[in-house]
Amino acid sequence: MARVLIVGAGLTGSLCAALLRKETSGPLQLAVWDKAGDSGGRMITVSSPHNPQCAADLGAQYITCTPHYAKKHQSFYEELLAHGILKPLTSPIEGMVMKEGDCNFMAPQGISSIIKHYLKESAGAEVFFRHCVTQINLRNDKWEVSKETGSPEQFDLIVLTMPVPQILQLQGDIMNSA
Repeated sequence: MARVLIVGAGLTGSLCAALLRKETSGPLQLAVWDKAGDSGGRMITVSSPHNPQCAADLGAQYITCTPHYAKKHQSFYEELLAHGILKPLTSPIEGMVMKEGDCNFMAPQGISSIIKHYLKESAGAEVFFRHCVTQINLRNDKWEVSKETGSPEQFDLIVLTMPVPQILQLQGDIMNSA
């Protein structure tokens, strides 16, 4: 059974996990690690500690579908719309630049609901938070991944979805393989 690690539980990592689960026919042990305490990465929804009904989206407040990508990504938009995760954005937002053919969407349950949806779609993926990867080495045709705490673990494949500055801070054989 292939053991796969996705580093980063933001939009890219969660979508990658869902697509790997959907497109892989054989047995797959899938893990998602993130250094933060929750999923979302740069697309997170935070609630007020004084009023849980008051929330704010940080990083992205809406999603824009441009004509260039509309056909390529149509199935993703249809799925998110069908599940009520996205809804058409009908009111303008201060500073929003509208271009002809653009469609804008908002997430009624918060922008991080998109990430949570894809993590759910990754059915059976083990998601771990507070797992900060520090080093990646090749050992006997397996990738050995070290984190700030705990023992190193081995994987057949690693997908790095964190921002480039964080990738450049990694130590080990990964620097010679990139």
